[in-house]
Amino acid sequence: MASKKVLSADNQQERSKELNPWYIIGFVEGEGTFHIAFYKDPRMKTGIKVIPEFHVNQSYLRIITLEKIRNFFNYGYIKDNHKSKITDTTKVYVVRDRKDLLLKIIPFFDQYPLISEKQNSFRTFKQIITLMNKGMHRNQFGVNKIIRLAYKMNNSGRYRRVNKETLLKSSETIRQTLNQ
Repeated sequence: MASKKVLSADNQQERSKELNPWYIIGFVEGEGTFHIAFYKDPRMKTGIKVIPEFHVNQSYLRIITLEKIRNFFNYGYIKDNHKSKITDTTKVYVVRDRKDLLLKIIPFFDQYPLISEKQNSFRTFKQIITLMNKGMHRNQFGVNKIIRLAYKMNNSGRYRRVNKETLLKSSETIRQTLNQ
């Protein structure tokens, strides 16, 4: 007689029958991103809020794939990719919770490494999450280090709206203003 544990939905082997981890790796190679967002926030000691996220994009026509990935990991959420762009009908699976990133996403990608240049972005992402876990995002030195690292990711920040120097200067100016 099989044990209940073997048949439970929490069992990773049962989940892997639904979606193979290597399928997820291939999908992330094409449609996934490890990203660090920065927002001005005067409530933060440094004036900059650091938001790490892992996300996977897909057309709304194939939202089932995102749902299966979310179910595989058993955390995160799916939302409209660009609400402000009426013509964009893509959806995105997002994981932003630092604890989930540290304890679930990072170990998964450590166990199943990416094979493209995206692996380097993952390594930098992991380094940033580790720094944040140590509280480095709460001081100016740490935020500046995180900004510099983040701008090495994803084609050296080529698609970012704000260039690195502007963000570094902005974080320093905000910090000086807050300390006056």
